[in-house]
Amino acid sequence: MSQRLIQTTEQQQVQRQQLSAQQLLQIHLLTMPVAQLEQAVQAELDDNPALETESGNDDFDEGAFEEEKYEEGEFEEGGENDDAAGDLEREDRQEALDNALQSLNADDMMDDERKFGEGSAGETTFYEPRSEATFYDVLRTQMGELRLSNIEQNVMEYLIGSLDNDGLLRKPLTQIADEMAIYHNIDVPDDVIAHVLSMLQTFDPAGIGARNLQECLLIQVKRMSPTPMQQLMQHVLKQRFNDFIHNRWQRIQHALHLNEEQTAALQQALRRLNPKPGAALSESSNNSAQHVTPDFIVSIDEQQGTLHVQLNRGNIPQLYISATLSNMVKAYQNNRAGINRTQKEALLYSKEKVERAKSFIKAVQQRHHTLLLTMQTIAEWQRQFFIEGDESLIRPMILKDIAEKTQLHSSTISRACANKYVQTQWGIFPLRHLFSDSYTTETGQQLSKHEIKDVLQAIINAEDKNTPLSDEELQKTMAEKGYPIARRTIAKYRTQLHIPVARLRKS
Repeated sequence: MSQRLIQTTEQQQVQRQQLSAQQLLQIHLLTMPVAQLEQAVQAELDDNPALETESGNDDFDEGAFEEEKYEEGEFEEGGENDDAAGDLEREDRQEALDNALQSLNADDMMDDERKFGEGSAGETTFYEPRSEATFYDVLRTQMGELRLSNIEQNVMEYLIGSLDNDGLLRKPLTQIADEMAIYHNIDVPDDVIAHVLSMLQTFDPAGIGARNLQECLLIQVKRMSPTPMQQLMQHVLKQRFNDFIHNRWQRIQHALHLNEEQTAALQQALRRLNPKPGAALSESSNNSAQHVTPDFIVSIDEQQGTLHVQLNRGNIPQLYISATLSNMVKAYQNNRAGINRTQKEALLYSKEKVERAKSFIKAVQQRHHTLLLTMQTIAEWQRQFFIEGDESLIRPMILKDIAEKTQLHSSTISRACANKYVQTQWGIFPLRHLFSDSYTTETGQQLSKHEIKDVLQAIINAEDKNTPLSDEELQKTMAEKGYPIARRTIAKYRTQLHIPVARLRKS
């Protein structure tokens, strides 16, 4: 018996939350560090004639904002209160906001999503620029994207730790196997090490993990799109490498039957390759460290023992609405019946620019308010650290803790802390440095991860450099001092502290 397909029309009512342009602007400015905000403000001043730095209209100045109290719902909805909105509706708004943020352009959000600590599935998440990561961090982040067995993970960590400053692996695989067996009591066949190395060589930048210059350049060429030029480059690197490194281009030209123009193009293409891929990562990290501008300044009143939190506004001027355009809008609106077409177009233009300027000023004001509230709460939570400067006093703290204190959403706290730095009398620290989960031992004891790292650092500093301690020996010493940490965790914290394995610490 055959069945008939019937097409029908059905009407459904679906409620969806759409982000307004004001909400997107507020989110965009919130994630900006102070130096980037300065550029955004200047760009808006250049683009919008209704935005000025000299007061001609005192109805909408920035200073008035800090005296008012705003709820997060008002910020999220552009300052409008909805009497019918209950808790469930606010949660729906926030969920829609979070979903939309995930699809924003990468230029509008931070590049890397990082998670710090264990066991808090997404609780402590920040978006950080890739340039701030060290050489080691960049590779370990990419390692985390692979599904590795325990043996493969140990081999990968050892290979990364064995790379030189150029990002190349100068040791034979048999030596790697011998060292892992001697120093870590891990017996790994050469073919397993070769397999893990092949995965390492897929990391960015191209050429990382190569065992020599020829392999480094070939890895980069193989990632290029297949073109006649790409095939020529592979042929030179495989078959004419000796001529290439000695600049014997006439031999190469004759062997490949190329003319002068083709040879010049081939030579130029090969010169674009990077013989030191690791050096680029190290340089990126050093450059970022030299250009850090603190977004907050936390000072101490020695007499009263209180903390003072100040928001660094940089060179951002006080923003005002242009009195000329504002008065023009009011004049036209009061005389709508008597304006001609040209005047109507001028009214629409002026009104659009004035509204845009108001939205921008409001977004800047909200950013200041949210950042200051967030930093004040963090400073109070980590009070002992800011007063004494001892990193072992940093209390376990996740985004949810600050969100509950400020009555803001965790995603708002995450964006407020992303790529932000705080200046203290003990130095400049990224805000993410103050966030960490507690480490829970097998007996249920909760320990501060910063405290654990400080103890580990102290033990390694005091060790005999002629016979440095292995990770297993560090584990035993830590347990004797009251920190029963797993060997795998010891290795992870040692790596985060940029401390090499025992054999590399031997003097």
